[in-house]
Amino acid sequence: MLRMQDDGLITLPPPRCKRPDPTVYLSDKTNPGLAIEQAAGTLAPIHLQLVQHKSDSRLWNEYIERYHYLGHKPLPGAQLRYFIYTQNQLTALLGFGAAAWQTAPRDLFIGRTHEQRKKNLHLIVNNARFQILPWVQSKNLASMILSKTAKRLPDDWQAQYNYRPVLLETFVEKPRFVGTCYKAANWTYLGQNKGRGKLGVSGKQSVPIKDLWVYPLNTTFRAALTG
Repeated sequence: MLRMQDDGLITLPPPRCKRPDPTVYLSDKTNPGLAIEQAAGTLAPIHLQLVQHKSDSRLWNEYIERYHYLGHKPLPGAQLRYFIYTQNQLTALLGFGAAAWQTAPRDLFIGRTHEQRKKNLHLIVNNARFQILPWVQSKNLASMILSKTAKRLPDDWQAQYNYRPVLLETFVEKPRFVGTCYKAANWTYLGQNKGRGKLGVSGKQSVPIKDLWVYPLNTTFRAALTG
């Protein structure tokens, strides 16, 4: 609902409680680790650790603030975050949150009405953060992580929120990235957004244009999203 308020669709009453301080303070806990320079196949197995405790949450936020080009921002809506370990060493972090309120390439791909989008948007989950740590150089590791996460996330989401998402989405900023790891993990490229952002003037670019990629989590995702 906060997303809808930010988009000017609704007005919520003022919060009863003060929001927590979003400031992330850096510490030695997130200093660079030992360099990893080997193919992903030699690093197996890949272990996903779900962020569940406040201490883990603070550490995840700190890594993202320190190493992700967008820094840390609280993920919107229902969310899950992961630490990714290989051979007992932290190598990457993933964060998933609420889907974009609307984006033409995705909605055309699904083939649904405005009412269906409002009803079923929660069944789409956005991969909002993905960070391979800078000291990790491992060919194919990113795509292997994405594939493993796509298999596990529906069960984790079901356990946390009592429903299963049916589609993953992500936005890849051009020209900073080209989405190679998503392509290698069998995600589908749908096109580009308009670069307007939440507060952008209609028809004018206000934020970087991004490529949209999606990954169906089952074969009946369209029926679920248009039902």
